[in-house]
Amino acid sequence: MGMASKEPMDEKVEERLWLEYRRTKDQKIRETFVIQYSPLVKFVAGKVAVGMPHNVEFDDLVGFGSIGLLDAIDKYDPDRGVKFKTYAVTRIRGAIFDELRQIDWVPRSVRKKAKELEEAIANLESQMGRTATDQEIASSMGLDDEEYSKTVMRISATSIVSLNEVWSGVDENEKNSIGDTIESPVSLHPDVMVEKDEIRRVIIDAIKELPEKEKQILVLYWYEDLTLKEIGEVMKVTESRVSQLHSKAMLRLRAKLTNVRKGIM
Repeated sequence: MGMASKEPMDEKVEERLWLEYRRTKDQKIRETFVIQYSPLVKFVAGKVAVGMPHNVEFDDLVGFGSIGLLDAIDKYDPDRGVKFKTYAVTRIRGAIFDELRQIDWVPRSVRKKAKELEEAIANLESQMGRTATDQEIASSMGLDDEEYSKTVMRISATSIVSLNEVWSGVDENEKNSIGDTIESPVSLHPDVMVEKDEIRRVIIDAIKELPEKEKQILVLYWYEDLTLKEIGEVMKVTESRVSQLHSKAMLRLRAKLTNVRKGIM
């Protein structure tokens, strides 16, 4: 990707360029947008890189994200009233996670344990009608507190990806993830907007029911764009503790959404 321009593009100039690009698909205009928004790819890749194992290279994440930026430029519709930056972030992040899923970097044993934990939470909360405590979850899995804590730490590296697992059935032509829905409920197909709004409502309600620290971490990470390290500084806890709490929050959210889709809650 090219060097980023030092000055941000004037909004009116950019608006005119988007309209012209929609009409002509001029490759020079496309390259202008690539240069203008290349720092956004590195920003998103930097956020994803936090907590990833060493075998996932930052440069690879940037490469995956660059594919998402090109996709965003080609599919962006300025008439929908959503800023390109907002739309592009979801496309860039989605492209990165699509590639991570394809290379299957998460060990099967960790993926299996995460699924078991998610199912345990879903079953407990459907029975009790409320948020399950750590002790209740651990007990249901036959684990003591220390074993449960170690299990959550083992799967913490997968927690960012788990938020972006595709919510299937929303739209067969456009992948829509939980993360995208939280950040920007952009609909390229108006007929599915009502369903996406419902998903967004369910997610927001689920977030409200999380334990306070887990809820705070999700807000800081997804809404305030802080890294896990920065969140640790804000909350005065270690980065690994933030990662653990983030994992718990993701598992609770996915469990609750699983129950919603089954019609239990």
